[in-house]
Amino acid sequence: MAQQTQPVESADTDDESALGGVLSGRHRRILSSLARHRGGLVGAATLVAVVFVAVAAPVIAPYDPLEQFVGPALAGPSTAHLLGTDMYGRDVLSRIVFGARNTLLLALIAVGISSVLGTIIGAAAGFYGGWIDEALMRGMDVVFAFPSLILAIVMMATFGINMYNAAFAVAVVFTPQFARVIRSNALSLREEEFIKAARTSGGTRRYILFKHVIPNGISELIVQTTINLASAILIMSGLNFLGLGIQPPKPSWGYMLANGRSYLLQAPWISTFPGVAIMIVVLAANIFGDGLRDALDPRNTERVR
Repeated sequence: MAQQTQPVESADTDDESALGGVLSGRHRRILSSLARHRGGLVGAATLVAVVFVAVAAPVIAPYDPLEQFVGPALAGPSTAHLLGTDMYGRDVLSRIVFGARNTLLLALIAVGISSVLGTIIGAAAGFYGGWIDEALMRGMDVVFAFPSLILAIVMMATFGINMYNAAFAVAVVFTPQFARVIRSNALSLREEEFIKAARTSGGTRRYILFKHVIPNGISELIVQTTINLASAILIMSGLNFLGLGIQPPKPSWGYMLANGRSYLLQAPWISTFPGVAIMIVVLAANIFGDGLRDALDPRNTERVR
């Protein structure tokens, strides 16, 4: 009996080793593909640097971003104030550094909420089909029909003006995009052999949905999240520009743009440098998303079973 059980245990061990080898090999292929994408690496490095600046803002910022008259009002860039000061004598560099924290935090919250909602809605619609698919996706079409910024403004007017309502409004705006991507993936997956095998073995539809369908859409979800992060920063900055997001005196890039528009000829640095910060982060997120799309291409990597 002992001689008969040993081969079984050995086979199980071999299977686990093989599975680990497949997963590690897949991860190596993804990393190798991403490493060959120079733009993706530059975008990733830029995003990491911006996140570091946002997290370490109290250490990096040379001045308190809320303190007025730390320097002469409307002073140009100098050794004392590298990016100049605004109309209240506040250091522009310090406000950009702390503005990165506020802007990125709300954009990440918005994208996180929309990715979860969109994944659940899209996976359920694509996998179940029928009236569930019709009801869910027609609702997403209604949301998708509105211009993003207009819909966010309407929601802010409905729920009130504060930074967290702004994040929720942006989350609602992006939910249909996630839902469409995940639904498309679920439609193709539900006819795959391993899904049919899971049904045959007695797996419930809910189990199959969360065990097989959603995990196999992670690649598309990651890429869409990265791309939507750039758009979320733009919309959040637009809301802040209109005074509907982060409220003063808290610094935000969009609010800094609005503050400097009356001084474009006299002190262009007030609006220029926050605008450059927005451009750099959005460009980095888009380039990194392109690199991820190539690295996670299903033609180059195996699907999770």
